[in-house]
Amino acid sequence: MYKIFFRLFFKRLDPEQAHHLAFRWIRLAARVPVLRTFLAAALAPRYKELRTEALGLRMHGPFGLAAGFDKNAVGIDGMAMLGFDHVEIGTVTGEPQPGNPKQRLFRLVEDRALINRMGFNNDGSLRVAARLASRTPVFKPVVGVNIGKTKVVPEEEAVADYVKSAERLAPYADYLVVNVSSPNTPGLRNLQATEALRPLLSAVREAADRTVSARRVPLLVKIAPDLADEDVDAVADLAVELGLDGIIATNTTIAREGLGLKSDPSLVKETGGLSGAPLKERSLEVLRRLYARVGDRITLVGVGGIENAEDAWQRILAGATLVQGYSAFIYEGPFWGRAIHKGLAARLATSPYATLADAVGADVRKTA
Repeated sequence: MYKIFFRLFFKRLDPEQAHHLAFRWIRLAARVPVLRTFLAAALAPRYKELRTEALGLRMHGPFGLAAGFDKNAVGIDGMAMLGFDHVEIGTVTGEPQPGNPKQRLFRLVEDRALINRMGFNNDGSLRVAARLASRTPVFKPVVGVNIGKTKVVPEEEAVADYVKSAERLAPYADYLVVNVSSPNTPGLRNLQATEALRPLLSAVREAADRTVSARRVPLLVKIAPDLADEDVDAVADLAVELGLDGIIATNTTIAREGLGLKSDPSLVKETGGLSGAPLKERSLEVLRRLYARVGDRITLVGVGGIENAEDAWQRILAGATLVQGYSAFIYEGPFWGRAIHKGLAARLATSPYATLADAVGADVRKTA
């Protein structure tokens, strides 16, 4: 039903306009008590066997919404209503910014992919923090907060910019993510180099600890799929060295060659980060490499090209305790979360593993 609606309606709209329209409907539905209860029962059934503990947090399951969909923390309840066990908001920057000029979001329908060069358009850390502080949750998913660099801030002042966001947002975050891997902010990916990443992560860790003394706010870093293998290893080693809580693998890719893209070449050549199905193979490869390097010492989050329960299951076997999605939601619609959970429960039931935790990294351990 949704796929017909997508072809007849959403596909005809500008992708960013369609996003805002659909998100508005989701938020409105979440504000109506009887309707949201009905939708949550239909779209977000609970499976006891999928209950997950990660980052010191308990979740109904391992499947969450990746950053980028709810940039400003305006629809957390709505996304939980649709079956996301955790919702990662952002990317939020130190100062508000409009992002890049439009058009900046493109659908590659034949490839079940998106290209975006949004440029961290968001309300800024001060307003987002105020919104989180005033939130009265209806549903209670784990809420992650993804922070990035303000575009106009020079690279040499990036640490202070991230610290400002961390200080403002850490009190309301179940976990924090340092995003150094978006291709749409000039110079941002330079911060993935370990000599730049070490002081940045150390400063954000100190800021979170200084601001929130009653608990430890888990800290993760999100990396790009375009890192060379030796750089993936270097980030993994640094994460262990600094006592980081997790790594999110991976963000969007700037690659186009070798992905078998079938969409109109004029779309494929648009600049920005490519997400969705074509990213699946490299994202899984990076995840396997990370798990082989760090094992169970830190939490890995698998994201990039996850379309269905089988994709999510493969990420778990490759080492992911948590999995996230975004792009496939555009193509699959509101029943996507339900299908992921149902499929994961079925795969676990027919597997040799008693729990999801037992399955994490099982394929990598077999080949070690």
